Amino acid sequence: MVFEPIGIFQCAAQYPYDAARQAEVAAGGEGMIELNPGCNYEQALQDLAGFSRIWLIYLFDRNTHWKPLTRPPRSPHKVGLFASRAPYRPNPIGLSCVQLCSVQGRRVYVGAHDLLDGTPILDIKPYIPYADSFPDAGCGWLDVLEEEAWQVEFSESAQQQVDWLEQHGAGCIQAFLVQQLRDRPFDTRKKRVSVLDDTTWEIAYRTWRIAFQVNEALRYLTVDKLYSGYTLSELEAEEDPYQDKAVHKAFCQRFGDRAGEINNGA
Repeated sequence: MVFEPIGIFQCAAQYPYDAARQAEVAAGGEGMIELNPGCNYEQALQDLAGFSRIWLIYLFDRNTHWKPLTRPPRSPHKVGLFASRAPYRPNPIGLSCVQLCSVQGRRVYVGAHDLLDGTPILDIKPYIPYADSFPDAGCGWLDVLEEEAWQVEFSESAQQQVDWLEQHGAGCIQAFLVQQLRDRPFDTRKKRVSVLDDTTWEIAYRTWRIAFQVNEALRYLTVDKLYSGYTLSELEAEEDPYQDKAVHKAFCQRFGDRAGEINNGA
């Protein structure tokens, strides 16, 4: 069997941890499929705009192996791969139902999604409620989960920092924080989190660090502060493997924070 992608998905999500676990729970973020030229795909898209939602079939092109067992984010234990939506599959095929925003020529614009930038698209199909929706269907191991999601909020100052970062190269940081902190936020096996004190934890996003406050009684988290993961000496060093030190320096200057002031104890 030989499959040729019909187009490429374009969005802000660059890394696996940027992608939402499911399209429907993605915290904002839109995407666009640009279909290949010279294939008469413009005609193939005729009449699609009348549908509210579409199925995207695509390749998990950044996965090189599969796992018979996996531990989904919401599960406290491993489950069989075929009882999950994990991307580590024998045939790396993904399936997502997304909102259709518009069709313009060879471009298909969609709403919240769980794909990465550059994902090869194999096919597009319309979502048909009478055939695709089964509200009373059982959900297996998901039916017995009792743990409810945490509520995630941002302080005013943290929201200003997030907005600034999203305009300067970290376009998925807010969506990342929401999806990582909603479910099992203290799972050190699956997340880069650590405790700072009795009510404050820290989570890492690439070279950034984020402090959040915990109210366990109300299952409420408040993102309190963002800061550089570099120490002062690291920030001043010439090496720049992630090509982001200029952004860190501008961030520290903009918000009056010194690099690593929290995790460095300065």
